[in-house]
Amino acid sequence: MTADVLSFRPGMTVPLPGPLHSHRDKLVELADLGYTDIWSAEADGADAFTPLAMAAAWEPRLRLGTAIVPAYTRAPACFAQSVATMADAAPGRFAIGIGSSSNVIVERWNGVPFVEPYKKVRDVVRFLRDALTGEKVTATYDTFEVQGFRLGIRPEQTPPILIAALREGMLRLAGREGDGAIINWLSPDDVTRVAGVVRDAAGGEDREIVARIFVCPSENSEVVREAAKFAVAAYLNVPVYHAFHEWLGRGEALGPMWDAWKAGDRKAALAAIPDEVVDDLVVHGSPAVCRARIQEYVDRGVTTTSLAILPLDPDLAHWEAVRSLAPTAG
Repeated sequence: MTADVLSFRPGMTVPLPGPLHSHRDKLVELADLGYTDIWSAEADGADAFTPLAMAAAWEPRLRLGTAIVPAYTRAPACFAQSVATMADAAPGRFAIGIGSSSNVIVERWNGVPFVEPYKKVRDVVRFLRDALTGEKVTATYDTFEVQGFRLGIRPEQTPPILIAALREGMLRLAGREGDGAIINWLSPDDVTRVAGVVRDAAGGEDREIVARIFVCPSENSEVVREAAKFAVAAYLNVPVYHAFHEWLGRGEALGPMWDAWKAGDRKAALAAIPDEVVDDLVVHGSPAVCRARIQEYVDRGVTTTSLAILPLDPDLAHWEAVRSLAPTAG
């Protein structure tokens, strides 16, 4: 699948740097620069919904999405209320992205057991489908049950539901029961395999493929690579990402890093990350090189980008990077 089948949507990860109350003019400029989407996340900073709610009022040209909200950290009825509220605030402009997140965020930080992630995500998606009809929901799902809940607001337009997916099971769920998949920490070549699984599970039908792409438009390659290794190590030692990259075939390249990390030798783990892996997973170089690399993701099946600017070069200003990567640049 290529992005020609679905209209390509260039997006940016939010929140942007600085306090939320200062973002209005920046969001307007994003739209002026040709960005069509903003995608929030939820880990240890802003929650996923508040930045989008503010953007809904400030800049009507932007589509709003979550990439992602963890399936575990909101009770079902509360989750449905948050989704319905955003969909009501921005009819036709909101997409809800749901994922399992990770054991670190769910279990260590939120005190919620990280068990049966596939079933949990599937059940939350199914419950939201049921709840957003406006009908009363009394149902037993595999991981929870709901007795007699009915949403008090019914959005004018039901938002698409996207599923954050890494390996084959969740990718197939995204194609079969979701409106698309949200992917990250992968190379353009990896997209071909990942998007193919989603499309196959959808019976050959088109599905949205949203990719968070980590970018640093700097030609200071040595500094960028060394700084990027901290991000690579932080993510790829999380069990779900470890398994993902083994599935993608990076077991041999990343094995020494995983072994050193498990042994508690962080310095050796960083040193063991090959430059080739960094270059696969982090887009860097001149703005023109970065734009061409981002296009490779699109050519291989990404329909929507959510660029995440990494502050790897201390001489590169965030907004300079945003402008240099914009659809209107070049």
